[in-house]
Amino acid sequence: MAHDMAATRELLIGLYEAAVRAALPEAILAHHLPPPPKGRLVILAIGKAAASTAAAAEAYYAAQWPQARLEGIALTRYGHARPTQIVEVIEAAHPVPDEAGMTASARILDLAAGLGADDFALVLISGGGSALAILPIDGVSLADKQAVTRALLASGAPIAGINCVRKHLSRIKGGRLAAAIHPAPSLTLAISDVAGDDPSIIASGPTMPDPTTREEALNILDRFAIDLPPPLRRALAAAPESPKPGDASFAHARFELLASGEGSLAAAGALAKSHGYEVLNLGDRIEGEARYVATEHGRMALDAMRAGKRLAILSGGELGVTFAKGAPSGRGGPNQEYVLALALCLNGAKGIAAIAGDTDGIDGGAGRADDPAGALIFPDTLARARARGADPEAALARHDATGFFEPLGDLLVTGPSYTNVNDFRAILVEGDKS
Repeated sequence: MAHDMAATRELLIGLYEAAVRAALPEAILAHHLPPPPKGRLVILAIGKAAASTAAAAEAYYAAQWPQARLEGIALTRYGHARPTQIVEVIEAAHPVPDEAGMTASARILDLAAGLGADDFALVLISGGGSALAILPIDGVSLADKQAVTRALLASGAPIAGINCVRKHLSRIKGGRLAAAIHPAPSLTLAISDVAGDDPSIIASGPTMPDPTTREEALNILDRFAIDLPPPLRRALAAAPESPKPGDASFAHARFELLASGEGSLAAAGALAKSHGYEVLNLGDRIEGEARYVATEHGRMALDAMRAGKRLAILSGGELGVTFAKGAPSGRGGPNQEYVLALALCLNGAKGIAAIAGDTDGIDGGAGRADDPAGALIFPDTLARARARGADPEAALARHDATGFFEPLGDLLVTGPSYTNVNDFRAILVEGDKS
């Protein structure tokens, strides 16, 4: 590594790209698709991969069953649209919802409710669906949902907790889309962006039984000190419970997992092994505060270096960043913050380089398609930054990882990938046995 930093950079980016390729809809969708029904085949796609999965499904049916009566809606994030022939693609805001998402969600629910006995719903969900599919319960406005979402995202709450609250403020999440589809049959195909791949958490489980309760949602809001206005709290407490396991809504509903972080880590691991690295796969279920996880992983890398190992440490999952209330913050996301904290932990240790990126191609930021996917570090990262007058500790304190890495040319900028199995992290260690 010390002899060829360009080759190390190329391999790190190659590992990230291998992880993304393993989750692309055009590579994984076709063998999951059912034959068309007697009536209409209605595609209801929600998430960052909604347009790409809808486009792949269209292409499959056009080739295999051109007579199929196909229609549908795909609701995706701004900048994540893909060309389709039949399914209408609608873009909306993420992670804070907007009016476009609310209008599209109402149309999806209406389309689901209009299905007949001979029709079939093909539901394609992926990460980001929780924020995109926004249809508040009675007594809750779009502005209310936006405020709660912002507060939850800044609180450090885990995604399962955030989605629990989202479910109980929604008329489409937490199994309610399945209730609208019933009694028509349906198949939900999911690209998972959550640790553990729990179907009821992916995109807040619009077609899955919801094991959580309103009381749990209220407890999460209290636990993370979310200031909920009294009218909003009353509306949540009075809302109908979400459909539970055993509900008739799920009698004709099936679920299959298309892709998850596990498959992406396996693809990256195979590439690392082909380059002569031993692979330590920490799994795709890692959650927690980005800077603390980075410190833990940094210590693993240092131990491997001292032991003389040539090791690739891979991990996935979803990390978070907690912002102090009222404190100013810079630009970045959990993956960039992880890499910055990792650089500080490694403190220029020779023979260790790393990458972290969100597999959807966008890590935090303003949600633009040109926001960074993540960042890379090398043994000379801190030295190069300090030579420019940068203060890495101060950048971490104000959550300004983008501002730190941008002048160094070490941001990972890919644009939208049109899929999403969440974070991908790789640390390459060139142990020196001498």
